[in-house]
Amino acid sequence: MTLMDAPAFNARRAQTVRTLSIAGVVVAVVLIFGTLLWILQVPWQFWHWPSDHRVNQFLATVEGGDLNKAYGLWNHDPNWQQHPQQYQPYGISDFTKDWGPSSDYGTIKSHRIFVSHRAGNGVIIGVYINGDTSKPLFLRVDSATKTIGFSPVELYSGP
Repeated sequence: MTLMDAPAFNARRAQTVRTLSIAGVVVAVVLIFGTLLWILQVPWQFWHWPSDHRVNQFLATVEGGDLNKAYGLWNHDPNWQQHPQQYQPYGISDFTKDWGPSSDYGTIKSHRIFVSHRAGNGVIIGVYINGDTSKPLFLRVDSATKTIGFSPVELYSGP
């Protein structure tokens, strides 16, 4: 077979080869990138989004000054006023001392989540309050009950 006897150009086959080649390269890049993330154990930013959102919503309510609504978010019970005796170990008066203007942080005006990590049956979330990076606050969101609480564990926040 000489060059002049070559088979006719098949456009459909050429398009299939091109498409499969591009798909192969894309899959290879995604696999390499995913493997590097897994090896380096890079945290997924949106992995704990529901818990992060819950804490953001809670702190935004505290910033707005509506401590009754914030207490309902804390306990995951918007109708907590119907049965306040259920929350006696950490009642609204204790909550107001911790989150009101006389708290350790003063009036809370801003917050920023800087880390979140799954631990046990919940997510621990590190928050900077009022831009103060010297003393982060660690909250814990229970995955089953969706309640927020103070975390007994503090995460490493870097040098």
